[in-house]
Amino acid sequence: MLRRSLSRLCAGEEKRVGTRTVVVGHRPVSETDAYVAQKFCDNRIVSSKYTLWNFLPKNLFEQFRRIANFYFLIIFLVQVIVDTPTSPVTSGLPLFFVITVTAIKQGYEDWLRHRADNEVNKSNVFIVENAKQVQKESEKIKVGDIVEVKADETFPCDLIFLASSSPDGTCYVTTASLDGESNFKTHYAVRDTTVLCTDEAIDTLTATIECEQPQPDLYKSLGPENLLLKGATLKNTQKIYGVAVYTGMETKMALNYQGKSQKRSAVEKSINGFLIVYLCILLSKATVCTTLKYVWQSNPFNDEPWYNEKTKKEKETFKVLRMFTDFLSFMVLFNFIIPVSMYVTVEMQKFLGSFFISWDKEMYDEEIKEGALVNTSDLNEELGQVEYVFTDKTGTLTENSMEFIECCIDGHKYKDCISEVDGFSQTDGPLKYYGKAEKSREELFLRALCLCHTVQIKEADQVDGLMGHPERKYTYISSSPDEIALVKGAEKYGFTFLGLENDFMKIRNQKNETEMYQLLHVLNFDPVRRRMSVIVRTTTGTLFLFCKGADSSIFPRVQQEEIQQTKVHVDRNAMDGYRTLCVAFKELTQKEYDKIDKQLNEAKMALQDREEKMAKVFEDTEADMHLIGATAVEDRLQEQLAETIEALHAAGMKVWVLTGDKMETAKSTCYACRLFQTSTELLELTARTVGESERKEDRLHELLIEYHKKLIQDVPKSRGGLKRSWTLTQEYGLIIDGATLSLILNPSQDSGSSNYKNIFLQICLKCAAVLCCRMAPLQKAQIVRMVKNTKGSPITLSVGDGANDVSMILEAHVGIGIKGKEGRQASRNSDYAVPKFKHLRKLLLAHGHLYYVRIAHLVQYFFYKNLCFILPQFLYQFFCGFSQQPLYDAAYLTMYNICFTSLPILAYSLLEQHINIDTLTSDPQLYMKVSDNAMLQWRPFLYWTFLGAFEGLVFFFGVYFLFQNSSLEDNGKVFGNWTFGTIVFTVLVFTVTLKLALDTRFWTWMNHFVIWGSLAFYVFFSFFWGGVIWPFLKQQRMYFVFTHMLTSVSTWLAIILLIFISLFPEILLIVLKSIKEKNHQVRNESSRKVPDSMSARPSVRPLLLRTFSDESNVL
Repeated sequence: MLRRSLSRLCAGEEKRVGTRTVVVGHRPVSETDAYVAQKFCDNRIVSSKYTLWNFLPKNLFEQFRRIANFYFLIIFLVQVIVDTPTSPVTSGLPLFFVITVTAIKQGYEDWLRHRADNEVNKSNVFIVENAKQVQKESEKIKVGDIVEVKADETFPCDLIFLASSSPDGTCYVTTASLDGESNFKTHYAVRDTTVLCTDEAIDTLTATIECEQPQPDLYKSLGPENLLLKGATLKNTQKIYGVAVYTGMETKMALNYQGKSQKRSAVEKSINGFLIVYLCILLSKATVCTTLKYVWQSNPFNDEPWYNEKTKKEKETFKVLRMFTDFLSFMVLFNFIIPVSMYVTVEMQKFLGSFFISWDKEMYDEEIKEGALVNTSDLNEELGQVEYVFTDKTGTLTENSMEFIECCIDGHKYKDCISEVDGFSQTDGPLKYYGKAEKSREELFLRALCLCHTVQIKEADQVDGLMGHPERKYTYISSSPDEIALVKGAEKYGFTFLGLENDFMKIRNQKNETEMYQLLHVLNFDPVRRRMSVIVRTTTGTLFLFCKGADSSIFPRVQQEEIQQTKVHVDRNAMDGYRTLCVAFKELTQKEYDKIDKQLNEAKMALQDREEKMAKVFEDTEADMHLIGATAVEDRLQEQLAETIEALHAAGMKVWVLTGDKMETAKSTCYACRLFQTSTELLELTARTVGESERKEDRLHELLIEYHKKLIQDVPKSRGGLKRSWTLTQEYGLIIDGATLSLILNPSQDSGSSNYKNIFLQICLKCAAVLCCRMAPLQKAQIVRMVKNTKGSPITLSVGDGANDVSMILEAHVGIGIKGKEGRQASRNSDYAVPKFKHLRKLLLAHGHLYYVRIAHLVQYFFYKNLCFILPQFLYQFFCGFSQQPLYDAAYLTMYNICFTSLPILAYSLLEQHINIDTLTSDPQLYMKVSDNAMLQWRPFLYWTFLGAFEGLVFFFGVYFLFQNSSLEDNGKVFGNWTFGTIVFTVLVFTVTLKLALDTRFWTWMNHFVIWGSLAFYVFFSFFWGGVIWPFLKQQRMYFVFTHMLTSVSTWLAIILLIFISLFPEILLIVLKSIKEKNHQVRNESSRKVPDSMSARPSVRPLLLRTFSDESNVL
């Protein structure tokens, strides 16, 4: 019997996927049973990526998969193998620096994962062996071990619940680390083993468990109330015993651990495009130089002058091979045009920049004592490019803090508690005429509220002097805030739930009498059924089924004549923005109950198709009920919600609300938060407008065509390229429900409606706001995917607070989790987490804007400074017979990107605020100035490229003309080629650094330190490098060159003059911009003095759009 009852506990998947047999306590049931011991994995958890042995090869392989790193590796190998003009150190050292820094960062992150794994694996657990407790490390638990877990401890593996310290065999757990639900859930021990609640008793158990093989589906496996999952925490229970069935990487938690999909920002794509352009420039330079070299050498005197005769080996080499090696040599000489150090600077900028979000005090919430959290630093700049915001409603736009407002019983409205004698019908105010229901119906309704839930009682700590309310020595805990609100609502009206004890629910009625009800079955809530039920037996033996749920799931299951009087109240409450639930009951005979009990037990024990069987029994049980009434619960809007949504609108973003709530409730929320305005014309695609008839697809097609005509065909084409000009003269909003969305996304084969999706998408994109209600989690992700994949690939952002929002958070380009009351599943799976929806305003409009501007400037600046660096080197070849003679010393080539110019741009990209943060937050229209990747388009890229080319020409030819008289000293001593290169390099370093100083609008001590410090370091290094005879150098090319160079007055003059000429266009541009801005400010101030004769629409919108709208209204 015992073996049979234990053998089917872990049911799950629809299709049989094989089973495993677990021997409890490693004791076979009998010697005669044929039993083959199965091998199971140990209980070690591994979330790390590397080990000590594979770190180096694995990390190097991953890094060299990056095109730029691989390219520099090839260049380095060419320098080592082929006789090239520059030392292998010049490309090898920067590459080594980049690889090392990245490896250290990734190694550190993996070390943190190892440390976290070890904390779990090395934690102590107690296992019952030979009737004694044995302490072991968690990683040593084997399948079949009997484990003891005490209060507030985390389950070390997936356990079958055998016995508990509670006499009724129950325990309470929280599963926040699994599904995000932070509230308590009740689990029940296997009935046959409930009495084995000591070490000695549990050790006598001889049994085997047959269960399915490990499956990752968390929700289907949360069904069996006997299965306790690793990661869940034991609460309000002294201790429990359980047998390990899944361990280590086979536990549900490990199987559900998925590394987040690699999201890539638009900036990375732009960098790749620019890299290809610069690679083409590099190849063309190398090709031009190689070709001209052989043209120049076609003259025998140039090919082999008397002072440089060729060796025998050079004469015998094939010309094609010589040309190829020359081409490679030129590639090596010019390879610095590709900025390898840019990647490591970008990574450091993203990693360090993300701390500013975490440190932002304005995004700290005093209530939960937490601030913003950054899970992915790779997407900082995407926050400044968002076009579509998809948000959940409950807990995201609302507080998820429920308050019981009113109820109706048999069509009579009840709102305020009067007295026990009068009952609690509303007897004063404007709704006197509602009357009262019968006393017995009132009590039945209140008993249903007290019994139909999964609320638990938590005893409050006894504190001296706080006994003013003796009846409130406890708090309610539940997996849903709605349930607590309903239980508190019933308590307000005289019926108090006192808790569950030994399968009996206790309630205190209005006469202060305690009533006992035996809890026989709980038919748990699920998102598909949208209702939950309990079956209870009274002390007189009467059996009741109480059911509560959404009106759409209750109305079809009750007597039709009872619906109308309650429906009026439900609809009105929904219009007021309240969350509504209907309450129904039916009385069961003993015979009916026995049948239901048998069916439920069989379905629970099924190993195959368990979900379908359970659903079928629930469906049959919850039929032919009687409607008693309905409840209305208020979920308050979050603070500053309307202002935040208006700011997002004004910044050119479209806000879509995706919710599982009913249409009326969601609609009233959208009006309350000003997503819909009073002037917004609403277009509906819901079950109400499409209908439930056979020809609903035809009706849907008609509506789509009608809306398409109204929004797209009948609207005149707008002139002028207004950025994000989605607002029409008349503003439209769209409402769609889950059922209609299924018709659009998954049309039937014979409907010929494959273009539904395209028409629907065009309509959506023209609407100012979209509300999708009655959405399943998967449908939320489908909507996001649909918009994400439209033409132009707009940047999408999803924001939610619950486990049901995870799919859309992972689907969007940027996922934001709200640290709400539905656990932390959303915030753990998101890229960023904030305490409240209002924090989105600063996160996007200030942080996002600044991050984008900073990184865009960083990328353009890197390409610019490397073009300035390498162009003089290219021009120099025309003056040295294309002999691949380097213009700069090897030390300068190596240090240019690593030391001389790297820190100023890193500081700029972390600290720059070209516009004050308060201004960015208060003026959302500034966000549109950088939208659509504006700073990394081809136009600004070409501007930076031409600027780099201009400055490179100035550097080279300026110094070249200075050298027309090569005797730069009084004594007539001639300067050489290394002096020439050093003057060019000095002008280069000072110009690109001062260019950044000109671009800086927000000066801090750090900017001053790195900009002037880098220039001082360059001068110090040049003196030091040329002032010492280095024993490891074969030739001392730079000995005393820099010092000697600075003794010439004309050199000083040339350096200062060339820096000024190079920066002159930039200075001119800054002056013209400031004059233009001043004129603009003067015009604005004068226009403000003129009184505005037109009334503006109450929402915040771009001025130009508002004018168009208002003009059309006036006309």
